[in-house]
Amino acid sequence: MEKILNKRKIRGRDKFLVRWKGYTVEADTWENRGNLKNAGKLVEEFEREYGEEDKEVRRQEQIEEEKEFDRSLPGGYTAKLIHG
Repeated sequence: MEKILNKRKIRGRDKFLVRWKGYTVEADTWENRGNLKNAGKLVEEFEREYGEEDKEVRRQEQIEEEKEFDRSLPGGYTAKLIHG
């Protein structure tokens, strides 16, 4: 795991949006707190930094980070050219 991007509560349980080391934005997943037992320091760090901050602010940060991710295909190709 590289870092925790966001937190939300679903049916009374905390879920964390996780960025996996070596993977792109598409691989981000929502994980239960119980699944992050080995990442206790990252959870604590995230909650310390964003504990009282508005969820929408974190969402805007995530949107900005996704914009930085280049989704274009190499060599100017398009999906139509590749798939006919």
